[in-house]
Amino acid sequence: MSIQYSFRQQQILDLARQSGRVLVEDLAARFEVTPQTIRKDLNDLCDQRVLTRVHGGALLSSGVENVAYDARRILAQVEKEGIGQLAASLIPNNSSLFVNIGTTTEEVARHLVHHEGLLVITNNIHVAHILTPLPEIEVIVAGGMVRKTDGGIVGESAIEFISQFKVDRAVIGVSAIDDDGALLDFDYREVMAARAIIRNARHVILVADAMKFTRTAPVRIGHISQVDCFVTDRSPPEAISDICRHNGVTVEVVPGFESTADETTADA
Repeated sequence: MSIQYSFRQQQILDLARQSGRVLVEDLAARFEVTPQTIRKDLNDLCDQRVLTRVHGGALLSSGVENVAYDARRILAQVEKEGIGQLAASLIPNNSSLFVNIGTTTEEVARHLVHHEGLLVITNNIHVAHILTPLPEIEVIVAGGMVRKTDGGIVGESAIEFISQFKVDRAVIGVSAIDDDGALLDFDYREVMAARAIIRNARHVILVADAMKFTRTAPVRIGHISQVDCFVTDRSPPEAISDICRHNGVTVEVVPGFESTADETTADA
């Protein structure tokens, strides 16, 4: 049986799909209703698991479709910048690395600009654009179909190309991290490329902000136990922390965000 939403709830869901996040005060002003009315709408949508409540609003749960690329770029932007800076500091000069598709991996690329002697293989057009002008970094772009939605290069050709290399490090992003440690994404073709990257790197660095713990996606990339280092903006949930500890995965948390962790919780 299909789920029935009110007209306002459907509009709220459409806005969440466009931007990834909706805020109570903005919605109250937009629809000229009280914040309490909007909170009830959000709670109803969260009960249907299409949204996830956070402080001041809600996030798109994105069970079967990803948030648009432009919206993903601004979601948790400050946190992603911190993750990018910390992850880049873990990559030594004169090394080779993969960088895959994702707005967080792009932030890592932006913080590699002062590195020297890097060889970067990527299936992300935006990463190539960031790094190509730098004289101390050599960039190799995987061949294949360019996905118009976000500049990702996917398909069999990209997988075969990636499989030709064995690099020192890989930087990978994901769309969601399940409670059991599963790493998840939306596009099966992108997932196959990510798996190839993991197989062909000696050291894998996962970069993901805390919002990834509240989301879900339908396609399994692998498991967090397959990575060597996890860089994030807040300490992971206890279940994920236990998995990392038991499997020797180093967790690196960006300083400064833990004190504002309550911003990711629902309104009282």
